[in-house]
Amino acid sequence: LRTFTFVLKQSLHMARVCLVNHSFLLSRFPDCDEPYPRLVDLSLGGEPTEEAPMAVQRDYGFWCPRELKIDPDLGYSFLRVRDCSPPCPNMYFRREELSFARYFIGVISIVCLSATLFTFLTFLIDVTRFRYPERPIIFYAVCYMMVSLIFFIGFLLEDRVACNASSPAQYKASTVTQGSHNKACTMLFMVLYFFTMAGSVWWVILTITWFLAAVPKWGSEAIEKKALLFHASAWGIPGTLTIVLLAMNKIEGDNISGVCFVGLYDVDALRYFVLAPLCLYVVVGVSLLLAGIISLNRVRIEIPLEKENQDKLVKFMIRIGVFSVLYLVPLLVVIGCYFYEQAYRGVWETTWIQERCREYHIPCPYQVRKSISRVEALSSAETGCCGAMLRFNCHP
Repeated sequence: LRTFTFVLKQSLHMARVCLVNHSFLLSRFPDCDEPYPRLVDLSLGGEPTEEAPMAVQRDYGFWCPRELKIDPDLGYSFLRVRDCSPPCPNMYFRREELSFARYFIGVISIVCLSATLFTFLTFLIDVTRFRYPERPIIFYAVCYMMVSLIFFIGFLLEDRVACNASSPAQYKASTVTQGSHNKACTMLFMVLYFFTMAGSVWWVILTITWFLAAVPKWGSEAIEKKALLFHASAWGIPGTLTIVLLAMNKIEGDNISGVCFVGLYDVDALRYFVLAPLCLYVVVGVSLLLAGIISLNRVRIEIPLEKENQDKLVKFMIRIGVFSVLYLVPLLVVIGCYFYEQAYRGVWETTWIQERCREYHIPCPYQVRKSISRVEALSSAETGCCGAMLRFNCHP
């Protein structure tokens, strides 16, 4: 009873000081623009004692600092706090790491743009050469040509679109752009998300055409009759998802690559609009691929064919296998990065608050670690952000 009475008296005393003696707090903490109850000020000092075992075990959650506050009309949100936005440059990268990441993404985007543009120009030279079931490869290449182009534009823009400009006169730091009020950011998001999802859908359609050619033995003409349905699915599904995200105002600037996307800070948006569709595409595509390869292999073993036809069948199977590996391995790495980010995002955010709470004059969290040490949390943050940096550049 004495212990809890002592803690209660301390709490009431501090509350009385905050309410009655506001001028004293401001004189004691001149850098504070608001009388935030910081943990370091409320503690009785040191570790918990028998007299006050709970005095230092208070967590006030995340308080948006003045530098990161945004106009309420814009609908921003950061760490579940409204009218707040993440800082620019990136929360987890140092300046030199951020510079390296940007140049790395810029170089990769140029390489990918060159490769996909070459594929598309080859198709234009001889359109009749690429018939179904291989023709979806061309549309797949076009999609990732646009993705590479957007990342190259983001590299040139740096953070001029992905970040809001700072305003030192109003004590406003540079923050991440959110929502659709920034037209340039909205355009980058629409093109990038639409063609990213469309590329994945075209890969699924490619596996469907291969399946139709391998199992029911459809010819090119029969598959081509379904082309309208293929195009409606490949462009309609990503278009619908893009419109839904625009309506939900889920656009976020990526201050690493300079583009705008979804799910960079909103875990729910990442889970339902990026991770879930990609996992669905992988499951459907791999299932069709396995069914087609098993069917072709059965034909090769059970039905005697001439050597020329046997060689054609083997080459067809090799092409399917090689292209599938080139697509699936990077995509599975990306999905693995997303799952890793889902698992450790809370630890990264708490670690960031712990590191910056003194600078921003906000309450510090009671503890950084949940199941891993503080050093491991910092390491996880750096590793996970490297994965986030690579997630759009892993595709062939």
